[in-house]
Amino acid sequence: MTEIDPIPLARLTTLHTGGTPAHLVEARTADELVVAVRAAWDSGQEWLALGGGSNLFVGDEPVDGTVVHIMTRGIQPLPSPRDGHVRLRIQAGHDWDDVVAYAVAHGLAGIEALSGIPGSAGAAPVQNVGAYGQEIVQTLVEVELLDEATGEVSRVPAAELELGFRTSVLKHHYGSEPRRPAVIVSLTLELAVRNGAATPVPGVQLRTALGLEPGDAVTLAQIRETILAVRARKGMVLDDADPDTHSAGSFFQNAVVPASFARTLPPECPRWPVAPEVQHTRVIPLDQYAGLAPTPAAPEPDVKISAAWLIEHSGFRKGFRLPRSRAGLSTKHALALTNRGGASAAELAELARYIRIRVHSEFGLLLQPEPVLVGVEL
Repeated sequence: MTEIDPIPLARLTTLHTGGTPAHLVEARTADELVVAVRAAWDSGQEWLALGGGSNLFVGDEPVDGTVVHIMTRGIQPLPSPRDGHVRLRIQAGHDWDDVVAYAVAHGLAGIEALSGIPGSAGAAPVQNVGAYGQEIVQTLVEVELLDEATGEVSRVPAAELELGFRTSVLKHHYGSEPRRPAVIVSLTLELAVRNGAATPVPGVQLRTALGLEPGDAVTLAQIRETILAVRARKGMVLDDADPDTHSAGSFFQNAVVPASFARTLPPECPRWPVAPEVQHTRVIPLDQYAGLAPTPAAPEPDVKISAAWLIEHSGFRKGFRLPRSRAGLSTKHALALTNRGGASAAELAELARYIRIRVHSEFGLLLQPEPVLVGVEL
């Protein structure tokens, strides 16, 4: 590992905010990453693991303690116990879109709809990154985890991470601490071998984004190319020359709400049912068994609501700014808060608070921020 002269985190985050840390360490190998993080823990000071900086909103004040910049790289193909599948072990600091490009180029299916998402591979399981119906939980096998509780590295099955909608036991949600403080050293995905074959797309959200009918067949390369174009039109592909991409991606999460609450929203508000967790096993005590097991009532699924629609229909147009502020909504996508040039974290937080208050007042729903907030309050 190498300790370098600290620089403002505004130069290392896609939202271009963040003060200067007391210590900045670069870790370029897995061993260096483990040593650097353990040293930060042993110091008793604050610490922050920084990957691509794309899902991070850091305050303006200097950052106490140590920032470990994870710069590890590497993709290792591995055999899979399942026929027709291949596993990839990926170092945490590897660029995520480079992982997707590698998979598509090698005819491996399962993450092609996640093309263009900025950030490092190690961040993907933390918030169960997803788009157009694909999520990491669908392909993640395990992670190598450096656990703060033990200081040891172990391989942890994906099921133990409790991956849900933009969440896991590792994520630092706004207003709470992660349930399992740890740093991902590597992750392993299991992908289906597709080669160059064109096949139908099973997911409704992805078919809709691609403009396909249920039976239409496309290649992985065609899916990736289309998704990149869609994201670029929304300002969601990083471009230094485009202020609309100077963001943390979608700043607010699409809300998952009970169906009863969803019915209180205008019918034109976009929504998608979320598949309920089905209990396949039920134990009936023998003295209560009457020879016929009752059919369990089908639960009414929760509903995912479009946060972008709520924002726009609370009176915010694309490109909205508060007076004299250098922070604004993207001119292409109402869900992205952007740094229009030299905006402070305080300016971006002011805009975020204003949007939250207006949406809550209009629709009774308090939007939750998606990025990890460090030294910032909404």
